[in-house]
Amino acid sequence: MENLQSHAATKRIVVVGGVAGGMSCAARARRLDENAEIIVLERGEHVSFANCGLPYFVGGEIADPAALLVQTPASLRAALALDVRTGHDVIGLDAATKTLTVRTAGGDQHIEYDALVLSPGAAAFVPPIPGIDSPRVRTLRTVRDATDLRDMLTAGSRRAVVLGAGFIGIEAAEALAAEGLDVTVVEMAPQPLPPVEAELAWLVSQELARLGIDVRVGVAAASIEHHDDHDVVVLADGARVDADLVVLSVGVRPDTSVFETGGVECERGAIVVDAHGRTSVPGIWAVGDATISVDAATGARRPVALAGPANRAGRLVADDIIRPESAREIPHAVGTAIVRVGELTVALTGANRRALAEAGIDHRTLHLHANQHAGYFPGASQVHLVVHIAPETGLLLGAQAVGLDGVDKRIDVLATAIRAGMTVDELIDLDLAYSPPYGAAKDAVNMTGMVGENVLGGTLALWYAAALDDVLATSLVLDVRRDDEWVTGHVPGALHIPHTQLRERLDEVRAQAAGRPVRVMCASGVRSAIAHRILTQAGIDSASLSGGMLTLRATLGARAGDVLVTPDLSAQKELQNV
Repeated sequence: MENLQSHAATKRIVVVGGVAGGMSCAARARRLDENAEIIVLERGEHVSFANCGLPYFVGGEIADPAALLVQTPASLRAALALDVRTGHDVIGLDAATKTLTVRTAGGDQHIEYDALVLSPGAAAFVPPIPGIDSPRVRTLRTVRDATDLRDMLTAGSRRAVVLGAGFIGIEAAEALAAEGLDVTVVEMAPQPLPPVEAELAWLVSQELARLGIDVRVGVAAASIEHHDDHDVVVLADGARVDADLVVLSVGVRPDTSVFETGGVECERGAIVVDAHGRTSVPGIWAVGDATISVDAATGARRPVALAGPANRAGRLVADDIIRPESAREIPHAVGTAIVRVGELTVALTGANRRALAEAGIDHRTLHLHANQHAGYFPGASQVHLVVHIAPETGLLLGAQAVGLDGVDKRIDVLATAIRAGMTVDELIDLDLAYSPPYGAAKDAVNMTGMVGENVLGGTLALWYAAALDDVLATSLVLDVRRDDEWVTGHVPGALHIPHTQLRERLDEVRAQAAGRPVRVMCASGVRSAIAHRILTQAGIDSASLSGGMLTLRATLGARAGDVLVTPDLSAQKELQNV
């Protein structure tokens, strides 16, 4: 976008919208300029609150709603001399005269500005279905939303339906289930947490089931019937679910119509900004959920509804307003996010498989199941990692992880690596903290680098669980797990040779393969990689299953019991006794 802004001395800065981006900008502007008049206009009753903490208040983990209020108008005036006005709804913009029309309880006002920062955020999307206006339907975007839900819960609600299984929807479902409600989650996508790769989302589905939450995927709500003492959510497949309360969490839309009408350029409803947050209108900047961001991995243009990027952008916009000669550009969004699901932690950064495919970006995927700390130290558990890399350069494109412990550490390291433009092999050399209770000498991140380097250099060839049907039709599957693992379930038609016996049984492999490629698998991909090296150096066309049986089962999901073969051990024993 052409730089249209004028950086004359600023007298009055007006910020529309508080919370993350707006308040960050206002606070930074005050620290840079003690003389500027800074006015913050907030439509709601709270200008600075912890919206990410709302589900935890609903579930009772945060007991006092006051704890959600990060700052108040009084505290902001005392500390930063900010003029914060709640209950002020901007309903008009005249860019030519640099004037806002603001609706208040006392009537409409006109407020002039020298610099205007738009941080209106996003509004909950309300699908146009019959009955959605029921008083039992609530969103979860504000402190009032959270207190209303908490009041409904403590008033005796026993059944809840959550529409949408995104991050907020899952957090709300867990909070309600923890309070003893019967919870049903309805999601149009084929899995909960749609941005998460399917093989990891299956682990989330299993954990939600363990929590007693009924998850309905691949279906939408068709209508909501309002009755005297409860509602009924009618699904598109005809199912009917009783509900004492309904949480609406099916997505958000940028709240920008007033500013688009006033001449600010928008794209699919989101405000278009340049690298410094400047809009198409001189003297107007924008930050947060309502702006278009450029994805760091794919170049896709989309809003990013995350608090971290909004806070950081607000700071940089203030820099550009007050001291443009030294202001840094707002970096492209990496999109790092994390959510708790029961005992699991789910985190992601960078692009997922779908985003890469939509952008036409070729990639390779690595699956790892490394322990979060030394395996010999009590409490070791696996961090299930999915990492996407560029096939030629090894550039890190995205990563996701699920596990009981240590997920946040690995994703934060990988997010930093993506921001730094690192390649996967450079992860090998990261000097990460190690002590048996905290990590391993070869951390999961280092191991990712080693696997990636092997793939890039040709030492390791991979095949993927999603290609199982094609592999069964064209190749010999060689399972190199132990006997006790084999009997827990194996691929039909697979040849079983434990990896410790493979060198002595290569002729058996050749005979069974009969000229076909050999596709090796084990539990997690470690032993099959060893077997792959043995086979390759013996002149056999080989590849190792990425992530092994752990990833295969997760990829198959509910189909695993039908696809995998489990030997009838009792029948075998009877035959042996004949």
